[in-house]
Amino acid sequence: MEYTRFEKARIIGARALQIAMGAPVIIHIPDNIYDPLEIAIYEYEKGVIPITVRRAK
Repeated sequence: MEYTRFEKARIIGARALQIAMGAPVIIHIPDNIYDPLEIAIYEYEKGVIPITVRRAK
């Protein structure tokens, strides 16, 4: 499924907040990435974020 830029921003932002609040990281992150936003972007690019988008009909 292709997301709009707004959906992508919302997904990454929500996941970054979860990580910042102590949620476990889903996949192994390279040692040079520490920022929750960068971790969320990395997870998004790998396609492992457990967030779905429900669109209104």
